[in-house]
Amino acid sequence: MISDNSEKKQRADEIIRRLKREYPDAHCALIHANAFELLVATILSAQCTDERVNIVTANLFRKYRRPQDYLEVAQEELEADIRPTGFFRNKAKSIQGASAKIIENFGGEIPQTMEEMLTLNGVARKTANVVLGNAFGIASGVVVDTHVLRVSQRLGLTENVVPEKIERDLMELVPQKHWIMFPHWLIFHGRKICQARKPKCAECVLENLCPKIGVVKSEKESEDGLD
Repeated sequence: MISDNSEKKQRADEIIRRLKREYPDAHCALIHANAFELLVATILSAQCTDERVNIVTANLFRKYRRPQDYLEVAQEELEADIRPTGFFRNKAKSIQGASAKIIENFGGEIPQTMEEMLTLNGVARKTANVVLGNAFGIASGVVVDTHVLRVSQRLGLTENVVPEKIERDLMELVPQKHWIMFPHWLIFHGRKICQARKPKCAECVLENLCPKIGVVKSEKESEDGLD
C-alpha cells in the first residue's frame, strides 16, 4: 500500500509537470471582478457551462453589485435574470440566502475559511474551494468538478466516485502548493483532450502515464459504434 501510494505521488508529480507546461495559461474560466461575483458565478455554474454563465453574469453583475442588491428584488425577478443557467429557482434561493448571511454574519464580506464558507446557502466544498483558491489564493482543498472527476479517475489517481473522497485522494497525492492550479490543469486537459465521449488519446501528453487508457479506448470504440 505504501509503495503504491509512493508510485501514485511520483506519477502525480510528473502529471503536474507536463500539464503545467502544456497549459501555462490555465485559469478560472468564470469571469468575475471580486470574490462575491465569483461566489455567485460558481453557484450559477452548477449543471451549466462556464460559457453560458459568463453570458448571464455579463448583465447580472451590472444590475447587482453587492449582496444587498440581491435582497432588494423579488425572487421571481432574480429567477428571470438567471433562468438560462438552469435550476434557476434553487439558484435564486441560494444566492439570496448566501447574500443575507454574508451581510448578517460577515459584515458584507466573503468569509475566508472553509468552515465559514460552508455556512452559506448553496455552498459546498467545490464552491468554497473555487472562491477561496481563486479569489483569495487560499489552498484549502482541491476543486472537484466533472472534468477533474473524470480525468483523475482515468489517470488512476483515485478510484472513488464521490467528489469529497476524490478531493481527499488528490490532496494526499498533490503538493498543497498546487492545490489551486491542479484542477485548472485537469479542466483544461479534460476540455481539450480527455473528453468524456471521445478522448483524444493519441494527442495526449499523458498517454504513457494513463493506466486507464485501454479502458478509455474501449469506451470510445463502443460509443463510436452507437453514432
